[in-house]
Amino acid sequence: QVQLVESGGRLVQAGGSLRLSCAGHGRSFSRFPVGWFRQAPGKERELVAAINWNGGTTYYADSVKGRVTISRDNNNSTVYLQMNSLKPEDTAAYYCAARPFEYISISQRLSDYAYWGQGTQVTVSS
Repeated sequence: QVQLVESGGRLVQAGGSLRLSCAGHGRSFSRFPVGWFRQAPGKERELVAAINWNGGTTYYADSVKGRVTISRDNNNSTVYLQMNSLKPEDTAAYYCAARPFEYISISQRLSDYAYWGQGTQVTVSS
């Protein structure tokens, strides 16, 4: 079993930066691919970025490419989402999630992620 805890969300002005953290608790967390998702009010949850177990493969949604970097520190069981040049449309609850199998590839499908955190709110003011 893996437990995920997100942190770092807050109110920020447009153009600002944030770093979200996802702390994983569980023996296998460092071997699972992890994704950051977001959900704005009235919208479906969408994948923002994903990273494989060793950071060698990453994925970014077109809407955040060039502004967002996903990384991980397996020694500290933490996955990060660095977000720069934030826009009001980035406002959402951000969730990290892990696929439930070791060493497998990242996925763009929400249903492939079995472990979820409780979310952290990011609000970008214009």
